[in-house]
Amino acid sequence: MDELQATRSFAALSQETRLRIVRTLVKAGDEGVPAGVIADTVGVTASNVSFHLKELQRAGLVSMRREARSIIYAAAYSALGNLIRFLMQDCCDGHPEVCTPALAACCAPQPKRKKPVRA
Repeated sequence: MDELQATRSFAALSQETRLRIVRTLVKAGDEGVPAGVIADTVGVTASNVSFHLKELQRAGLVSMRREARSIIYAAAYSALGNLIRFLMQDCCDGHPEVCTPALAACCAPQPKRKKPVRA
């Protein structure tokens, strides 16, 4: 990945709704999610999610496919991986062992958060 593509990717991710969309798609896995479900999950209208998905597609972070009457969106894992590699490629001036904890943490299972109890 070059700096121009990295800049486009970061620009696309710098908006709150788009960041939530990418995180939703990453959680969904390779099978992806229909646009309507994405809109409901991130709490925006269908037209709003469509706008944001188009921006994410332009940046190469999201892919789409048609299944019957639905359009299914999925995270472009290779592009996201390239973005992470771009950030980490010069890690610690040639001492990648220093970065190992950061790289391992990105894919480690996160503990489930307890929902707050309301009185």
